[in-house]
Amino acid sequence: MRVKRGTSHIKHRKNLLSRAKGYRWKRKSSPKLAKVAVRKAGRYAYIHRRLKKRDARGLWQIKINAAARLNGMTYSTFMHALKVAKVELDRKILAAIAEHQPKIFTAIVQQVKK
Repeated sequence: MRVKRGTSHIKHRKNLLSRAKGYRWKRKSSPKLAKVAVRKAGRYAYIHRRLKKRDARGLWQIKINAAARLNGMTYSTFMHALKVAKVELDRKILAAIAEHQPKIFTAIVQQVKK
């Protein structure tokens, strides 16, 4: 007895077209064009998830640098002083403290300057 794969074919096509919802022109309705569009969209999504992390780290560095300079230090000297003083705060937390609680950040700078 042969296997007819009509239902699985329809299911696959339906899933593909549902992922192409909102695309323009024939890319939303033609399985052939939607397949390419969805594959490219997935690739860009993968790449940009990593770029988002890179951009966030850059912003943290900018925020820490600005706060450190207000306290008379550069970013690199501040980060080195943190390592020497064995303060284990990551850049994400330091950036949040620098932005929202400048007094606490100043206290950290005074602590590592010693």
